[in-house]
Amino acid sequence: MIFSPIQDPRLTTVRRGGTLQDADHHLLALWAADCAQHVLNFFEEVQPDDDRPRRAIEQARAWARGEITMTQARAAGGHAMGAARALRGAAREAAFAAGQAAVVAHVAAHELGAAAYAIRAVRAAAAEDERIQAGCIECQWQRAQLPAAIRELVLDDQRLRNEYCWFVFDC
Repeated sequence: MIFSPIQDPRLTTVRRGGTLQDADHHLLALWAADCAQHVLNFFEEVQPDDDRPRRAIEQARAWARGEITMTQARAAGGHAMGAARALRGAAREAAFAAGQAAVVAHVAAHELGAAAYAIRAVRAAAAEDERIQAGCIECQWQRAQLPAAIRELVLDDQRLRNEYCWFVFDC
């Protein structure tokens, strides 16, 4: 579970009673897609003929550009997570990252799911004695990709939900 019991209104769209504007929601989806794209190779090395995670990342970006509906992006996310279920290790985590990126269109708070699963993918791919350091490097890379408009929101969200995200944001 990556959600805290209390919903953050900053990650709820204004249409649903929160304060999140569409432009920032789109930035969250694009950042989540970047996080997932960064580790997609772990999935594609194991499942080169399965395009569901890649398609989910593409659909997240398409939704942010206004080219597809939220429902289409969310469905692609579900398919990517379906691709993860039979796998283990870095490939599984990478597919989950892609799925989480696509469902940001539905619930903005999934942005941390994409980032957390990407960190878990990097950790799973690293040698056992290098996993924590590899995860920290990935976390720092992700933070460097954050657009200024959403940087403080995401960093605060990481602090607030770190325990629900397997403490991967301790970097």
